[in-house]
Amino acid sequence: MQEHHSHRLRVFFFCNTVAFTASVLIIMLLLDRKMLKIGLVRCHILYAYITIALVGLGGAYAVGSCREMDITIYVVGLAGAVIACICIQVIIYRLRKKSDRTNNRVGGQISDSGNSTNESAPTSEGGQQRDTGSDKTDPLERAYSLVVLLATLVATVTYQAALVPPGAVWQDNKDGHKAGDPILLSTNPKRYKVFFYCNSAAFVASLAVIILVQYRSKLKRHMNALKRAMILGLFSLMGAYAAGSCRDVSTSIYVIALAGAVLVYVVIHVAVFMPEDNWRQDDDDMAVHKRRKRLLLFAVLGTTLTYQAGLTPPSGFHLEDEFGHGAGDPILFHNYPRRYRAFYYCNSVSFMSSIALIILLANSNLYKPAIRSYALSVCTAAGLFGLMGAYAAGSTQHLKTSIYIFVLVALVLAVVIILLLIYWREFKANAGSELSRKTEGQKQKDAIDHAYRKYLMLLGVLAASVTYQAGLNPPGGVWQENSNGHAAGDPVMQDNRKHRYRAFFYSNSISFAASIVVIILLIPKWLQQKYDWWLKVMNTMIVLDLVSLLVAYASGSTTEWEASGHIIALIVPALVLVAIYMLPSFNSNPPRSTESRGLRSDV
Repeated sequence: MQEHHSHRLRVFFFCNTVAFTASVLIIMLLLDRKMLKIGLVRCHILYAYITIALVGLGGAYAVGSCREMDITIYVVGLAGAVIACICIQVIIYRLRKKSDRTNNRVGGQISDSGNSTNESAPTSEGGQQRDTGSDKTDPLERAYSLVVLLATLVATVTYQAALVPPGAVWQDNKDGHKAGDPILLSTNPKRYKVFFYCNSAAFVASLAVIILVQYRSKLKRHMNALKRAMILGLFSLMGAYAAGSCRDVSTSIYVIALAGAVLVYVVIHVAVFMPEDNWRQDDDDMAVHKRRKRLLLFAVLGTTLTYQAGLTPPSGFHLEDEFGHGAGDPILFHNYPRRYRAFYYCNSVSFMSSIALIILLANSNLYKPAIRSYALSVCTAAGLFGLMGAYAAGSTQHLKTSIYIFVLVALVLAVVIILLLIYWREFKANAGSELSRKTEGQKQKDAIDHAYRKYLMLLGVLAASVTYQAGLNPPGGVWQENSNGHAAGDPVMQDNRKHRYRAFFYSNSISFAASIVVIILLIPKWLQQKYDWWLKVMNTMIVLDLVSLLVAYASGSTTEWEASGHIIALIVPALVLVAIYMLPSFNSNPPRSTESRGLRSDV
């Protein structure tokens, strides 16, 4: 790119650096409480930095995702189209509201009776006015959080997908193309254009929504318009995945049909397995909201991991037309077509189920019955199992190694069972104290357990995110051709440094399997409510997860065993630093029980 498009590269580097620097500065300012107390947020400095970061990100995308000026102009024009679409929805909403007001003025008796009922309801009891106010603000805050989460997710996956397009890029100048141009644009231009514009529409929509959400005080009545824009962005994401992850129309149709199958299953599950009395029963909205946030977290995890993995599958692409395959075709597909299909469809099931879950969770009329009937929990578990199948099929080209991965999952479950037996004895020995503690402060204990559970989920999602990509794209890369006793698509480290590769691969696989098992076992809430020691078991598994992650990093990030030992030894000064930091707390007086519980809740 520096050789053929030097000016474009400079603009991309400048915009990308501005976005990165502004983002780091925002994080640093938000971590400093003194700066926040000065009134940094109130004077809109942070909002200005956020806008600069997002504009820089959009400029880097427009310049780096293509090589032609007219396409860059089209991408920039998409931002105006998205903003215009949102403005049209806002205008329609205001016109409807204005017509409703005129109708209420004409029917004065009806409006008077409606006002009397609305005014009398909050004053019937002293505390009802506060409750109604919270009911009005909570949905707005939930909609705001959902829109920000979806916009961040879409911007993250689409930015990287445009810079690393499906099918890879040409490595030299010949046959009418230039080095650095997407291979898929030459071999299948219609499919590439569908992917590019769908991906760009989703990216631009997410950036526009993030910028507009900063002015939520002015757009609080129009949050549904932003939510609809993000739903359209998710549909664009589905179109980009279907176009960029395969090369034939029938497979694209099958992939899109997977999302429809998930939606149909949820409807059937709700209709068949949900009792009739639950349709009218007013469950605890806070409990439903907590389960919704957990399911959203898992859906975001599945979408983030599977989108890029589907566009750039393991083992990479063929870079030239030779030996019966075309440039831009997946290497794994020609070497092991069954293994590639297993990876592709498992990955697609996880991606489409995650997108369908996000769409369902965006509408309260849809997700409330689906959550109460556990339909969404079943879909989430199916998506996580699909993620595990894709990892087993795509992280290696040998059947025996794939079987070892499932054996690792069985070993992790065996460790969970052993820990359950150990903590069960401890629970029976302390049954009396546990019962008295429950009667004292059940609400405080539930709040602490919920915060600790979210903490474990976050660590599990973190480990699953990094290990999935590392397993599909191992350190050292893969061979690009069949020669010298190795096959195209095999990891280079596996042939050059076999023991180091095995240490990395199995440590990474143990961490991935442990994180997926922990996430699945944290889904059913009744386990934590019935058994207090369940979180201790999950905490032990997270420790195993992180230790395996450390070993995988030490093995795969360097080529020398001595350097790997130095990386592991770095944990010693880190622990010493933590011990020095915590030493004053041991010498001071212990806090009261209420304060300590509050501190644990905040953590």
